[in-house]
Amino acid sequence: MLSEQMMLASQEGIVVTIVGMGVVFAFLVTLIISMIIMSKIVIFLNKLFPVAVAETAVKTKKINKTDDSAIAVAIAAIKRKF
Repeated sequence: MLSEQMMLASQEGIVVTIVGMGVVFAFLVTLIISMIIMSKIVIFLNKLFPVAVAETAVKTKKINKTDDSAIAVAIAAIKRKF
């Protein structure tokens, strides 16, 4: 009697596991297909309504590697701490 209940419970567990994995797999396939379709729609819409992208020049600050004042400030801060 007990072994029949264990066998039935394990069979039900396997069925639930397989059904759950099937649902997850179906969801992932649906997600991938919908992403592919949306990508094609966006590409098509970009061809119909192109948007000009403005390029901005990035300003970079030149760093002087031998900045004596910064070195002096760092040394003073270290000496003050100790």
